[in-house]
Amino acid sequence: MSATELPTPDDQPGNPFLVAGVGASAGGLEAYTELLEALPASPNLSLLLVSHLDPGQKSHLVEILSRVSRMPVQEAAEGMKVEVNSVYVIPPGTTMTLVDGHLTLTARPPRNVQHMPIDQLFRSLAAIQKSRSAAIVLSGNGSDGVIALQAIKAAGGVTFAQEEQSAKHPSMPRAAALDGNVDHILRPRDIARELERIARHPYAQTEDTPPDAPAVPARDPVADIIDLLRNRTGVDFTHYKQTTIRRRIMRRMALRNFQLPTEYLALLRTDATEVQNLYQDFLIRVTQFFRDPEAFEAIKERVFPALLKNRPAGSPVRIWVAGCATGEEAYSLAMCLLEYLDGRAEVTSAKILATDLNEVALEKARAGLYLDNIEIDVSPERLRRFFVRTEGHYQISKAVRELCVFSRHNMATDPPFSRIDLVSCRNVLIYMDAALQKRVMPLLHYALNPYGILFLGSSENVGGAADLFEVVDAKHRLFARSSAASMPLDFNASVSAEGRPRPVGREEGQPLWTALDVQKEADRVLLARYAPVGVVVDETMTVLQFRGRTASYLEPAPGMATLDLFRMLREGLLAEVRAATNQAKAENAVVTREGIQLTEGTTARTVRVEVVPFKVPPSGVRFFLILFQDAPQADRVPSPPAEAQPTQNDLKVAQLQQEIGALREYLQSVIEEQESTNEELKSANEEILSANEELQSTNEELQTAKEEAQSANEELSTVNEELRHRNSELARVNNDLVNLLSGVGLPIVMVGRDLRIRRFTPLAEKAFNLIATDVGRPISDMKPNLRLDDFPGMIARVIDSLTPFEGEVQDGSGHWFSLRIRPYVTLDSKIDGASIVLVDVDAIRRQIVPKEAPGS
Repeated sequence: MSATELPTPDDQPGNPFLVAGVGASAGGLEAYTELLEALPASPNLSLLLVSHLDPGQKSHLVEILSRVSRMPVQEAAEGMKVEVNSVYVIPPGTTMTLVDGHLTLTARPPRNVQHMPIDQLFRSLAAIQKSRSAAIVLSGNGSDGVIALQAIKAAGGVTFAQEEQSAKHPSMPRAAALDGNVDHILRPRDIARELERIARHPYAQTEDTPPDAPAVPARDPVADIIDLLRNRTGVDFTHYKQTTIRRRIMRRMALRNFQLPTEYLALLRTDATEVQNLYQDFLIRVTQFFRDPEAFEAIKERVFPALLKNRPAGSPVRIWVAGCATGEEAYSLAMCLLEYLDGRAEVTSAKILATDLNEVALEKARAGLYLDNIEIDVSPERLRRFFVRTEGHYQISKAVRELCVFSRHNMATDPPFSRIDLVSCRNVLIYMDAALQKRVMPLLHYALNPYGILFLGSSENVGGAADLFEVVDAKHRLFARSSAASMPLDFNASVSAEGRPRPVGREEGQPLWTALDVQKEADRVLLARYAPVGVVVDETMTVLQFRGRTASYLEPAPGMATLDLFRMLREGLLAEVRAATNQAKAENAVVTREGIQLTEGTTARTVRVEVVPFKVPPSGVRFFLILFQDAPQADRVPSPPAEAQPTQNDLKVAQLQQEIGALREYLQSVIEEQESTNEELKSANEEILSANEELQSTNEELQTAKEEAQSANEELSTVNEELRHRNSELARVNNDLVNLLSGVGLPIVMVGRDLRIRRFTPLAEKAFNLIATDVGRPISDMKPNLRLDDFPGMIARVIDSLTPFEGEVQDGSGHWFSLRIRPYVTLDSKIDGASIVLVDVDAIRRQIVPKEAPGS
């Protein structure tokens, strides 16, 4: 690939232009309008609008959006082909998906099944359009669309969410942003501009004709990007599928608006945040609960019975989930295992080891907290049994979480686990090239127990490792570890580059080399010929690296092996080197010692020592480079004339004087260090005393708080007893009241100040046409079986005037009653409604006075 050209994306079905799915619910009409107003007509873009708007809004959505959009807007129809520069709106009561570039409509599911039309559209969009897809989450309630953003991003598409401040209902965009799969968080008008820019980027388009034969670069910039990531993150992506890696790099280039890989490489060298973003893009974490449900049923019906059959007592079931992402796969297996063990007599412990490279995904997996739209993938029975419902989320229950242990593990470089019964390595191998797969398969074989099971993804197979695994269920990708001897395991991080294009200059059968290798070898030869020998040490004077042949100055000390510099120095160097390193530590500057006499047997030579402090970015940790060099012949003092030659004693005295001077300097530095250490110890002792006093004070405060808490607890117990006693009294009074009202044998109705019915006696049901569920309803809604005008007004006047009312009324059959309405007075003399009583006076009204007898 030329340094000046973009790699071409994978051949993909669907449409050769960018198709964007746009999801919204409450407040979506305003967001749609703002988005389409800012979006120009585009020869490279189409929009699919899907929402939870009510049918009334949806039916007018096309008409409203057509007024503001510069792209044609139409309602989607079954089998309609998606054309460029068009907007398609989901019809009311349907679910819309994309299949082979055409729209498919299905009826909305029943109301007892959660409807997630945005998720379903986004998933189909990712499957068809891949890197030529975009997903936009606008204003709305709930979390529809959030899970499918993972699929869009994994396929190489671009994801957007509306800025919370501009959203009328921010729940949906907030959930999308918190899930970590959103590339841009913008206002709708800014989303339109960014979408239009990406649609014009080469990443979202296809090349009609291949470019003219470009000059082959000396170094592939994509390879340089992989090298940079390896140095910054410690993970080597060299043997991951290059089409995927290049597509990921192109995706980040499109997001950051770079046309050339060399420009993007320059950005990575200076921007640590972008390095992490690219690293996260490489670590694809798309997953879901019970992906391929039939495969999990096969695990439960065929694998678990075989694993538990004749298992020794106390032997736990061990499962390894490699590439677990955010944990759904591991938790799905845990739930299946618990379901299988449910109701069985045998008690079997289990441990699920879930590993991944992505620490961000592992943190989410450990928390076990997922959005409520997992209801699409998890049955209601499993939700009730294995999850705890919180506001807008489901959390894996503690019993399931305790089965799973999540940790970071690199299959390509780290040793595998052992004694595993079931390895789930689903949709991991598809991202590795043949060379890396060839290395990983023996590791999986080694990890499994005899006849353990390997569980792969629906598009994966054991390939060239057919002698290591036997097919158990080809349809569901279940393989058993064969009895073949394990191949020798290679724990070296490097892998042969089989099947890769050869760099220019490489002959068949010759080892692979690069321009960087040539430079490193040339530097090594140059340093060996001209640079002084030395060692690199840390602050504790522990040798970290030997540079050149240091045997003339260092030798291993007798006894226990050590890398302590001061124990390895040859006789005569210790005092000078110690003094020089102490001075370099204190001054943080280069220190040089000249004229050090070093004697080996009968040979004496003069040595020059140089201590160079340096720091390693970005941590800033300090190290020291200590260089040793014999003084050149030209620098040595010429021997004096014979008559002036010093005696042997003179030479010995001069050497002793030099050593005494060096020892004085060393002792002075030791004394200064001791005084400094003493001051630090005094200060530390004072701090410890102060901390001890603070701890004592804190302890006293905690004791006081404990006593106060005990006192508060006693008061709460007393209040609780009082409340319990009062509740029993209220229950007794309520029972008395119910029995009293039932026993008076009169129609009685009690209403509140708002004229809503509070209570009534059984006899009142006929007179006032009441039923048990009328409690709480306004008295004005009732049609009493009495000849009354404005009955609610009569009650209201009694409450307002506090004047009781008494009069006679007839029912529909002409029966006479005495109607009495009195204000309802509380114990604190407040009017809180009215009581209505009917007394049967029909016999009195109709009584005939007997005539007097004659003669009386």
